[in-house]
Amino acid sequence: MKVYADTSVIGGCFDDEFKEWSNGLFKDFISGQNKLMLSDLTLQELEFARDEVRNSIKDIPQQNIINVITTDEAIQLAENYITEGALTNRCFNDALHIALATLNNCEVLASWNFKHIVNLDRIRLYNSINLRIGYRIIEIRTPREILRS
Repeated sequence: MKVYADTSVIGGCFDDEFKEWSNGLFKDFISGQNKLMLSDLTLQELEFARDEVRNSIKDIPQQNIINVITTDEAIQLAENYITEGALTNRCFNDALHIALATLNNCEVLASWNFKHIVNLDRIRLYNSINLRIGYRIIEIRTPREILRS
């Protein structure tokens, strides 16, 4: 399964509340059971993280990573989320994560961001916007919901 993981999932590997499930998802990335969709946006955000967080993705074999690049189309879709009230300008990166995951056909976006991303009302807004302008719906879940065990 292709899983777009935002920065909160990577940081979650070192957070007492989330590490069980973030590390479980990372084990699936390392084994190849799931493919990590890793965006340039996530890599930019990781530049400000602690070394242990930033370096954790180095354990994942390159063949199990799908690199995702920000495009003009992704920026426009993120701006649509903001213009239509799903998020505010302050949350542009969150909107861009959702746009990148949508446009790159991930099977699920993984996040621990309950306020802006893993939020039922917002997910409904993202998907209604996607459908209205011709994109597919997107699954957004926590790593806990993605793990099969």
